Amino acid sequence: MQVPKKRRRLAIIGVAVAALAATGLTFASANQALAEEGCKVDYKVVSSWGSGFQANVTITAQEAINGWELKWNFPSGTTVSSAWNVSYTQSGTAFTGKDVGWNGSIASGQSKEVFGFIGSGSSTTPAQFTINGDVCNGTTQPPTSEPPTTDDPGNPGGGDKVDNPYTGAQVYVNPQWSARAAAEPGGDAVADEPTGVWLDRTSAIYGNSSPTTGSMGLEDHLDEALAQGADVIQIVIYNLPGRDCAALASNGELAAGEIAEYKSEYIDPIVDIMGQSKYADLKIVNVIEIDSLPNLVTNVSPRATAVANCDTMKANGNYVDGVSYATAELGALPNTYNYIDAGHHGWIGWGDTNPQYDNFFAAAELFGSLIGENGMTADDVHGFISNTANYSALEEPYWAVNQVVGGQALNQNPNLPWVDWNDFNNEKDFTEAMREELIANGFNDDIGMLIDTSRNGWGGDYRPTGTSTSTNPVTFVDESRIDQRFQKGNWCNQAGAGLGERPQADPEPWIDAYVWIKPPGESDGASEEIPNDEGKGFDEMCDPDYGGNIRNGNNPSGARDDMPLSGHWSSEQFQELLENAYPPVN
Repeated sequence: MQVPKKRRRLAIIGVAVAALAATGLTFASANQALAEEGCKVDYKVVSSWGSGFQANVTITAQEAINGWELKWNFPSGTTVSSAWNVSYTQSGTAFTGKDVGWNGSIASGQSKEVFGFIGSGSSTTPAQFTINGDVCNGTTQPPTSEPPTTDDPGNPGGGDKVDNPYTGAQVYVNPQWSARAAAEPGGDAVADEPTGVWLDRTSAIYGNSSPTTGSMGLEDHLDEALAQGADVIQIVIYNLPGRDCAALASNGELAAGEIAEYKSEYIDPIVDIMGQSKYADLKIVNVIEIDSLPNLVTNVSPRATAVANCDTMKANGNYVDGVSYATAELGALPNTYNYIDAGHHGWIGWGDTNPQYDNFFAAAELFGSLIGENGMTADDVHGFISNTANYSALEEPYWAVNQVVGGQALNQNPNLPWVDWNDFNNEKDFTEAMREELIANGFNDDIGMLIDTSRNGWGGDYRPTGTSTSTNPVTFVDESRIDQRFQKGNWCNQAGAGLGERPQADPEPWIDAYVWIKPPGESDGASEEIPNDEGKGFDEMCDPDYGGNIRNGNNPSGARDDMPLSGHWSSEQFQELLENAYPPVN
């Protein structure tokens, strides 16, 4: 059984920032300004490129703040090119930022990320900050990790599991994906980023020489991770019976009733390989069965969005049976870290007291019902992951769902299809809220979240640079949002997408890491029907000419044309992701 883990304390400021390394991830800390007059300022550089950088600013109040004015002096030559959630001016090196109303109140003891900006010049942290005239002096460089304590024994010999496997870790780089990326013009800039290894068929465990997974099997990847000196490897467990019941592009090899085969021929061999003693010091992160359980909430009868295949999987119980079995068996190993897929805000973000419209609370309750199935315990779950292989924005910097425009809150406006009553417009807020709801449904209070940022950057020429001035709610949102999809339920090969935040550990207190589980450049599904022996069908949501269905609000699919089968490489898509990357790729 997993020993209790020591959770990051929310009061700690100065979380880790990832930097690109030759063979994986290394981590450095942000500077922190400590208050003499009851305030703390965390000025965190989250990414940098050439002479530019992105930084986020967090204020911690010892006494309540009702409206703030924050000032500092930049190093000479540093300027702000754009900012969000702040009214700012700059004169020479002197920067002044003021709240924009809705983010002006900070309760006593509360830490709040108040704004972010894009700068050019030096990313060195300013020497001094003032809030409302009070000086926050004494910048410090905190350690890259908390010192060991008697209740946080670390991970000697792969035994006791650590709080966050990504902290300070070198994460495995899949050489097969890396070679494809490096062969693309400009691709060498990201070819050393760690990505997930997908076991999408039983044969992938052993290596099947397919275009999807290549010649390397699970043991080959684990051995290569040891050769790289990696601390962490990311494996996608993805072969449920009746897989992806509401889609066709990534259907799997197992029929709806083949749960026995899933357990004995797929999960059991994976457990045997991961459990070999030579991997005892390698932390294995398992991303478990994406796009499965949320379907049992949103795409089953009596919902209007019901799909017959999903009704079948809810009735036979094989999604719950398979996920709980995989989690329990893998969780029993001392060196594994299980993260169960939790959808994304554009799928699960709707909470309601009416079961007909509730996705958020019902999903958390469904996840909680796994505990006790097949001997699975809460200790077998290290956390959850959102946005896997999806495009939902990490943050929407220029608007909030409860913002009042035209006299009405945006998420209460029936004429605003992009919001559509959703409680969230980004993955950060969604994962923070979902984590709390999961804890309320029986999971340990030290669980962490992962967010897949491989394709949610939404940079390029269409990215807005500020908040719309329109008083028309529809125009306001369309001019302010960075997520450029026709509808947030669109999931297949979205045209105009870009690489998102590079993989990094501890970006927020509740987030273990930003990760690239979906390898950029690998297709979500074929644009037209392609005969194959991989069990993958044709889904109209991958057809760029498709006008949509009830599950995406009858909107255009937004998909790219000329795309191969899911998991197969698309040079054109990879090039577009590079071009539209945000933060930009140097």
